[in-house]
Amino acid sequence: MIEAFTLREGGLLPAGDRSAPVLLCSDPDARERAWLKQAFPLDSHRLASALDPDEVSRLEVQGDELFLIWKRPERYAGGARFAFEVSSFGLLWHPERLVVISAGPSLLAGEGPLQPLHDPLDVLVELLFRSVHHYQGHLKVIRLVGRELQQRFDSSLGNEHLLQMFNLSESLIHYINALQGNGAVLDRLRQIAERRELGEALRARLEDLIIENDQCRRQADLYATVFARLMDARGNLANNSMNLTLRNLTLINVVFLPLNLIAGIGGMSEFSMMTAGHPWWLSYSLLLAAMAALSLALTWILRRSLRRRAESAARAA
Repeated sequence: MIEAFTLREGGLLPAGDRSAPVLLCSDPDARERAWLKQAFPLDSHRLASALDPDEVSRLEVQGDELFLIWKRPERYAGGARFAFEVSSFGLLWHPERLVVISAGPSLLAGEGPLQPLHDPLDVLVELLFRSVHHYQGHLKVIRLVGRELQQRFDSSLGNEHLLQMFNLSESLIHYINALQGNGAVLDRLRQIAERRELGEALRARLEDLIIENDQCRRQADLYATVFARLMDARGNLANNSMNLTLRNLTLINVVFLPLNLIAGIGGMSEFSMMTAGHPWWLSYSLLLAAMAALSLALTWILRRSLRRRAESAARAA
């Protein structure tokens, strides 16, 4: 679908003519792609790059025209996976027109402009600002979701929340990569604005955009580091819990192994023969008392050994 917009009174208004200064091409079909390649300097490679969600950010300069590939976050649809995706869209600009090509829905829907729009370059910068603010909103959601998952870790030993945290960490890696690529595009765009003397106001807005994009990248990097350490700590806690469980089971086996041997000997007929001169209730009571005393002695010895080993490790540390 191709939407046309005209610039009037500092905003964008729908226009019915494709000769309008701003064109938004959302998921164009074969006929619309053929028209774009005929009406604009868009070859098959550029058009495919603009519609490829995995295309990397870049900026191409050809005469007075600029062709940008920009990474933007996808709208978060919710769900149990907590996965945040990124995609790409293309912008073809020259002083009188701007063509926006995207495989997703309309990029101009939603809130109004942050600044008055007077020419196609203002619309281009506005789209980039919206994308960065979209990143900021997603990072706030990721932080809140991360805190909730961290609280659930304390009451659950399953892998569900750990997998959700892994999805968040993977999303942050994609965000960091996208923001770094966008930062490189913004640096080149600022250089072009300075070289062509496109105006002090535009250069100031590009500086603000570079700062906000860098802040988003740093914030995403910080969250990725925190989540990675949290998952490592969760894994270490799970390992410690498993080691403690295995140690307790080993202690139980060590204590009951000699008791099983004594109980096996006591259950033989030879024990009854050896204690034939005494009442059976007395002989078996003494056997049970000896087994209980032996189990208590073994438990005390093992605990003392473990305590001494822990104290030695603490002094060594």
